Amino acid sequence: MSADAEARKGVLFGLGAYLAWGFLPAYFKLLGGVLPTEVVAQRVLWSVLLLAVLVAITRRWGQVRAAARNPQAIRILLCSSLCIAANWLIYIWAIGAKHVLETSLGYFLNPLVNVLMGVVLLKERLTRGQMIAVALAAIGVAVLAVGAAAGLWISIALALTFATYGLLRKIAPVDSLEGLTIETLLLSPLAALYLWWQGAHSGLAFGSEPALSAFIALGGVVTAAPLLLFAAAARRLRYSTLGLLQYLAPTIQFLLAVFAYGEKLTTAHIICFVLIWSGLAIYAADGLRRARAPNVLKPA
Repeated sequence: MSADAEARKGVLFGLGAYLAWGFLPAYFKLLGGVLPTEVVAQRVLWSVLLLAVLVAITRRWGQVRAAARNPQAIRILLCSSLCIAANWLIYIWAIGAKHVLETSLGYFLNPLVNVLMGVVLLKERLTRGQMIAVALAAIGVAVLAVGAAAGLWISIALALTFATYGLLRKIAPVDSLEGLTIETLLLSPLAALYLWWQGAHSGLAFGSEPALSAFIALGGVVTAAPLLLFAAAARRLRYSTLGLLQYLAPTIQFLLAVFAYGEKLTTAHIICFVLIWSGLAIYAADGLRRARAPNVLKPA
């Protein structure tokens, strides 16, 4: 298949991943009466089932076993699994608590936090455009903090946990499907223990009524499908192209928060979003410029 055809497939995979993530609040709104802890635990266990089927179909159990025997991979994946579980829990709680606006801000901040982590932890050097973008984002967060935004901690926590997850997966010596499978397997004992405890004390939402149970079980697909689409897109697209697509999901979440769920958009919110959007525009333009430069090495 030609490079252009592969790139077109990559764009479709990327659009599928980010559209799914963008409309994720609509799915979790359907589970509004379910405890966030149960949603996360059920999400883990149903993901294990789905990923086991996918690994069997693709005949990659050998790769999973090889990764599981690598102590370094297991240590990193244990940390990344805790990061993504914390991210899911905060995200699901925030949607139920009518803080979709703050979740969108968190994922707008995420690429800029990635840049900052690259500088602090990986000793990467910032371009002028990246420095301006990070500075604008910092000013935006400061404006929101001064405006006494009660949900600012949600945005920062989501950005930090997901950026840390991405950093850990970047350095983990394991492919995407195998890594996600091991992560969910590591979380599954905790998830099963929690569901047993909740079932014994206050009862589970799963099993209480057929429609709700079906939506909860769908959490496995909702979790794994976008991540696998993203991995397929990442293999086929340039880093700069993928970087531009990532803003689709928080944009959809922002529009849902304001126009579908009627969340209040304060002056501090507007100033903060304008500064961050400006920073992201500079960041994206800088990435495209460097990607097109003939003598610049592109990220793998």
